[in-house]
Amino acid sequence: MTVPSKAASERNTHFYIGNAFYRPQSRMVRDLGVLAAAVYRQQTGRLRVLDAMAGSGIRSLRYFWESGANDLWINDSNPEMSGVLQQNLSQIPADRVRLTNQDANRVFFECYRQQDFYDLVDVDAFGSPAPYLSTSLWAVALGGLLYLTSTDGRSASGSTPDRSLAAFGAYARSHPAAHEQGLRLLIGAVQQSAAAKGFGVVPVFSLFAGESYRVMVRLVPSIQLNSRSYGFLGYCHTCGDYQTIAWEKLGRIHCPQDRSPLSISGAMWLSDLHNADYVAEMKAIAQERQWSDCVAILETMQAESSLPPYFYTLREIGRRGKLNLPNRSHLIQTLQSWGYAATPTHINPQALKTTAPFSTCLQAAQL
Repeated sequence: MTVPSKAASERNTHFYIGNAFYRPQSRMVRDLGVLAAAVYRQQTGRLRVLDAMAGSGIRSLRYFWESGANDLWINDSNPEMSGVLQQNLSQIPADRVRLTNQDANRVFFECYRQQDFYDLVDVDAFGSPAPYLSTSLWAVALGGLLYLTSTDGRSASGSTPDRSLAAFGAYARSHPAAHEQGLRLLIGAVQQSAAAKGFGVVPVFSLFAGESYRVMVRLVPSIQLNSRSYGFLGYCHTCGDYQTIAWEKLGRIHCPQDRSPLSISGAMWLSDLHNADYVAEMKAIAQERQWSDCVAILETMQAESSLPPYFYTLREIGRRGKLNLPNRSHLIQTLQSWGYAATPTHINPQALKTTAPFSTCLQAAQL
């Protein structure tokens, strides 16, 4: 076998890229997956990983070396990945790893047929995740983790509403907080799939990373989908404010500020984006490893986890208030001094999440 020539490293893991796609800028996506897996290993004493779309195998190697995986099933449907995968996985004892080149859905169904469930199933799909939202759950152990990807930004952000219907079973509209909408559509879609099987999922963390939406969820025995956690988001193009809309209120909704009709997106997940307790355990491990960039984003996730399902951008506040771009730190401090919850959001470095209405943000920005 020819040894792939291009060597690389990520954190403390060394690997070959070969002919696989590898994006160094996505390291944070892999870091958070590794940290969540390490917490699971600490909590349960075990970690069986299924990497369904492995590419070069860098995620699999990191789950083994940095999360303490007991054994791994590594799969990639492209047989051209076999060479680089075999080279990289030679670092792992042969009795701890299984390597296949199959369609991911065949792997998931094989897990279900054999009742061979995994503690972490990583599905790093390109484009829409729709073909794998339901089937991937067949491979997850009860209490286990499912790490999903969507790179279909146009559907998630409301640029192509009809495509969002096909991908998520929801109608997405464009508005300033559309990137958070993408995460919530993805969570809502997997919640629907889990509920159809009599289960639920609890978000561990949700990450928007430039061009991709990544959500880590935990499979639980009780259905989490209900009319409070899963509903609609309304945006007023006249005043810039948002409101959540329950199913029973459809058809009777208008903006409370100016009575304008709302642009409605959904249905989508409206409850917490992250599990603050689980994220705190991830942060503790990141601090031990001195992964300062992970610590920073996890602290932001903790702060934003239970705030409303949208954010306000500084650009919109400045535009509507006819102001220069407001200082985010000052704006947050002012809102907090007025008794509102307010925090930065990891989704947009020029935005904030708050319980204050948009009009109050405008007042605070004018001080």
